Amino acid sequence: MSHSVTTDSDGVFAPGHLGDLTRIVPPEMVDAALEAAGGKQQRLRRLPSRVVVYLLLAGALFAGQGWQRVWSRLTAGFPAPVARPAGSALTAAMRRVGPRPLRELFTLLAGPGLTRTQQVVRFAGRLVVAIDGTQIAVADTEANRVAFPKPRGGPNGEAGYPMIRLVALVATGTRTIIEAVFGTDQIGELSYADRLADALRPGMLLLGDRNFATYRLFTRIARTGADFLIRGKTGNGAMRLPVTRRFRDGSYLSVAAGLPVRVIEAAVTITTETGTRVSEYRLITTLLDPDAAPAQQLVRHYHDRWEIETTYCELKSTILGGRVLRSRYPAGVEQEVWALLTAYQALRTAMTDALLERTDIAPDRLSFTTALQAARDQIIQTAGSIAEASVDLVGRIGAAVLADPMPTRRVRTRSRVIKRAISKYRAKGREIDRRTYPATLHTRILTPGPDG
Repeated sequence: MSHSVTTDSDGVFAPGHLGDLTRIVPPEMVDAALEAAGGKQQRLRRLPSRVVVYLLLAGALFAGQGWQRVWSRLTAGFPAPVARPAGSALTAAMRRVGPRPLRELFTLLAGPGLTRTQQVVRFAGRLVVAIDGTQIAVADTEANRVAFPKPRGGPNGEAGYPMIRLVALVATGTRTIIEAVFGTDQIGELSYADRLADALRPGMLLLGDRNFATYRLFTRIARTGADFLIRGKTGNGAMRLPVTRRFRDGSYLSVAAGLPVRVIEAAVTITTETGTRVSEYRLITTLLDPDAAPAQQLVRHYHDRWEIETTYCELKSTILGGRVLRSRYPAGVEQEVWALLTAYQALRTAMTDALLERTDIAPDRLSFTTALQAARDQIIQTAGSIAEASVDLVGRIGAAVLADPMPTRRVRTRSRVIKRAISKYRAKGREIDRRTYPATLHTRILTPGPDG
């Protein structure tokens, strides 16, 4: 299970490429990941481990294709026909490599992209990152059901597919992944978040929704030296946060389980052509200086938390197309998820590289769909493996996204509804409004009463 440093573009290593993304994930990086995961392979195989890793990454980008079809795309641009291994040979090779090299490769690529672009979002001198969780369906097999149990069946029967729960740290702006953990969805987001906290560093500002507003997680984050801005619960489940000092911007100082925090209570009014609604927010932060972090600016920056929701949409809808993961065994599921995250990170790195040429374009104007399609095209069109070194940081993927940037983001809103129904038949009752409306926002900081 590992690598050879051979770079023979006409031999068994020729299919070991990822088109234009090979400059982001070069053979030397794949070899290093393989070696870190278990040592060099003892003999040269018809399917070397390096080639198998590239096959897994290409499989993440061509999520709707079987492995033999993915192999055909890796070899489509070759000047001479290339033998196609049997499906059983490809499966055996992927099992031989295992998930660890993909995990190591993701670790080598993970990060906010600071060394490549300065277009990450910062606030009060801190790198803004977001945390949240999502679920991904896996193949409904006996082995997967043991590792990833389905929820208990209700009156309408058993749930459709086993699920994994993925929790990640994402740099807002570039939407690159800093770290990720996943496993059975029988374990909640907070447990995974506790493991993910090891990736936090001083100089980071963590954004999180109400699910992450717990005394335990607050203390865990504080021990890392990072700061946080997390929406607190209201009503019966609200934390007791007594007022110890009030500030002129309407925020106040308090204490949460012995940790000094600052609290901002605000009413956000959203106005569209259909009417007006008001949502109340209670934000809790360790940024205690109202001059360095004014309340109004904190409320606006909390909205950046939605960047991680867009990341999950790109992973599950744009790349996977809503499909179930292929693997029928838990080790294969682990391997497939790390390949998916690595391929996503490589795409995002290629997109942020392109901004070196166009610093006037914000990262959220680059189309991920365009980048994905360009990456797929380049895999098919590449004539053999990438033999020559490239110093062009933009590349063909970057050129594609820069040629057709999206319009500047507008403030829009839509009702929160179920996006994918349990049944394929139309639900009874009134029609659900799924339209998105242009909106205007107005934020009013609420001055707390004597009891906070």
